[in-house]
Amino acid sequence: MSSSQASQTPDAQAPLLEIKNLQVGFRTTGGIVPAVRGASLTLRAGKTLAIVGESGSGKSTTAHAIINLLPGSGLITGGEILFEGRDLTTFTEREMEDIRGKLIGFVPQDPMSNLNPVWSIGFQVEEAIKANGIAKGRKEIKKHAITVLKEAGLADADKRLRQFPHQFSGGMRQRVLIGMGLSSRPKLLIADEPTSALDVTVQRTILDNLEKLTRETGTALLFITHDLGLAAERAEQLVVMYKGQIVESGPSREILANPIHPYTQRLVAAAPSLASRRIQSSVHKLTDLDYSATKVTEGLDLIETAESRAEAVAAAPAKAPAIVVDNLTKVYKIRGNKEPLTAVDDVSFAIERGTTTALVGESGSGKSTVAKMLLRLEDATAGKILIDGTDTAPLKGRELLALRRKMQPVFQDPYGSLDPLRNIGNTISEPLHTHRVGDAQSRRDRVHELLDQVSLPRTLSTRYPNELSGGQRQRVAIARALALKPDIVILDEAVSALDVLVQAQILQLLSDLQTELDLTYLFITHDLAVVRVIADNVCVMQRGKIVEKATTNEVFDNPRMDYTKELLNAIPGAGIALGV
Repeated sequence: MSSSQASQTPDAQAPLLEIKNLQVGFRTTGGIVPAVRGASLTLRAGKTLAIVGESGSGKSTTAHAIINLLPGSGLITGGEILFEGRDLTTFTEREMEDIRGKLIGFVPQDPMSNLNPVWSIGFQVEEAIKANGIAKGRKEIKKHAITVLKEAGLADADKRLRQFPHQFSGGMRQRVLIGMGLSSRPKLLIADEPTSALDVTVQRTILDNLEKLTRETGTALLFITHDLGLAAERAEQLVVMYKGQIVESGPSREILANPIHPYTQRLVAAAPSLASRRIQSSVHKLTDLDYSATKVTEGLDLIETAESRAEAVAAAPAKAPAIVVDNLTKVYKIRGNKEPLTAVDDVSFAIERGTTTALVGESGSGKSTVAKMLLRLEDATAGKILIDGTDTAPLKGRELLALRRKMQPVFQDPYGSLDPLRNIGNTISEPLHTHRVGDAQSRRDRVHELLDQVSLPRTLSTRYPNELSGGQRQRVAIARALALKPDIVILDEAVSALDVLVQAQILQLLSDLQTELDLTYLFITHDLAVVRVIADNVCVMQRGKIVEKATTNEVFDNPRMDYTKELLNAIPGAGIALGV
């Protein structure tokens, strides 16, 4: 025992992963555009390191460079990536195949676009296990697939192997990818936003499992996140990236308690934390940020905005509800299962015009199914949906098109909801074309106006979805939803893929638009810190039912149900003091 430990001591002291002066660029017609500029970091075996930064700062590009999975136009232009002392930048493709999956696991950001829609979940997990040579024989492979999915938080994995990705919620699909990433018990697991699609309770379960794996097997974890509370709670080391460079690194608690770089200060100031109950965004645009600055202006206070709106709503005379959901039920028949699945069970709520209601709950609780029925993307098994007093069930043709003009969605998966063959400008203007609004010039002007509103440069209008980061794609989806200036917006995890700075800007934008245009929002989310800022009322869902329904302050300050208390207690970083 002691001799074995002694033989492992030198390896334990040497870094598992060491990146030195990494430079990554993307080939364009105008030359190579740098995406990562001289990044350096060190990760030891069994340790956890988090990379945080705004969308497009180079976080995911750095992670993809480690396992040589850069997009076609991407290339490493300089630096070293040392894994167990070997420089991965010199490896051939065949040599990298022996590293990927077996020694370095990877959990990608977009759960839907990384699962094949025509193959069952079981087949895809088993293929990954087979490819990495982890198990042999059909029975052993299937048994291992069930084990890794259960470890990732999918309790009924054995019953769900025959289902397809579209039959899983976003959180369930993310758990499948996490299970696949951990299936070979790798020495290093790279997780790109591993919990962005997960509710807080499942997020805690997943991260507890990852922490246990790190402790027991010595697996190191490199995870990319925009959630500073998560980074502070789960990672020993923190690396902050901005415009392709590492601007601050060190112990996570120290950085968050005393951020030195002005960009880090802004990230901390904008972090949605239940402990501080504040989300702040800067008065100045991010592009104006001066590296030499030493102090950050607090700027806009979304809590004050939300409270002033709540006071205005309370003082205003009661309005007719824009949305009424009455005894709504949705039952699915699952192939291979005799018993049907009741996804939504006798749900009732109403949303007054000009207010925001948040629908919260665990992944798979039925939140997104309610949204699909509101949008008439799914038909209800029983119950009624009234929009401005009109029953939507019998609407067809022109009447249904008119309904959809005043009720626009923002879906959970920012890549799956964007056409990969349309550029960003055409994507945002598509609703204007469909509903024959304006001429070509006015549509272009409207696209530019929307890009400004969601903090995207106008030059992106000629780019395509695969050229954008996950957060940028989500902002495009929000811009498209706002194109027609709808009366009702249904937001399904609309800010889950966004870094905290852009999240604060989007929430402020949604609040401003609601005040200006008297918009009605149904805000579906698992991020309870965001709920506190954006919502007037909250409905808590569990297993298809609404178990608690009240104003936001009542739910947060005096939750009645144990399930609601559990959701609140699971918010990452809620008890950590973040200071600027």
